[in-house]
Amino acid sequence: MLLDLTGKKALVTGIANNRSIAWGIAQQLHQAGAELGVTYLPDDKGKFEKKVRSLVEPLNPTVFVPCNVQDDAQVESVFQTVAEKWGKLDILIHCLAFASKDDLTGNFSETSRSGFSTALEISSYSLPSLARHAKPLMTEGGSIVTLTYLGGEKVVPNYNVMGVAKAALECSVRYLASELGPDNIRVNAVSAGPIRTLASSAVGGILDMIRHVEETAPLRRTVTQTEVGNAATFLCSDLASGITGQVLYVDSGYEIMGM
Repeated sequence: MLLDLTGKKALVTGIANNRSIAWGIAQQLHQAGAELGVTYLPDDKGKFEKKVRSLVEPLNPTVFVPCNVQDDAQVESVFQTVAEKWGKLDILIHCLAFASKDDLTGNFSETSRSGFSTALEISSYSLPSLARHAKPLMTEGGSIVTLTYLGGEKVVPNYNVMGVAKAALECSVRYLASELGPDNIRVNAVSAGPIRTLASSAVGGILDMIRHVEETAPLRRTVTQTEVGNAATFLCSDLASGITGQVLYVDSGYEIMGM
């Protein structure tokens, strides 16, 4: 069986620029034949919209809509547009995470109340929120894939509140997989190794983390956006029809190492 997503409708969230892991996933979904929808984070001056629109233009997205997951009305509007344009949804890619830069360095105990709340809301709660709206549109079953990181399972210096948010995200994957499984909707996570992205640049010592992986991982390197995109595309395909509630590590094998 070949990996073929022809005829599938895929909504991708979290593309910020050409370094985004979401961008790598979108490219691979497009290459596999999926029809794409893309969301972007709106801003007052429209700079984000312009940047993302220009980037994804070669992928010919037929849905292009703003989505701030802290705004319930805007989230609902996204899926109304999907329903009107497509009538169904097969794939949802969740690549959303945020924490204040001040909370991604130093002592975890010094995380502010507002910083903790914001990180959990955007990075974790957004997954069940989007899944709730996607479910009625996945009338023929579907696949939901999110992005996580080893820092949600083990202590990674400076990852701090984002580690807690990723732990909540991974637990959400399992609960959603159980809830949505009877509707033939699968929910999985890809745990990517550290990659230089706009989001990861906020983590203190990110370059040291990347160098450590390159020295320690069995493959002696970190991974690329394309490699993560390939894994996510696999999870969205019929080749992964029996896989749900899982975390797939795409990190050059770093997760298996003790030292």
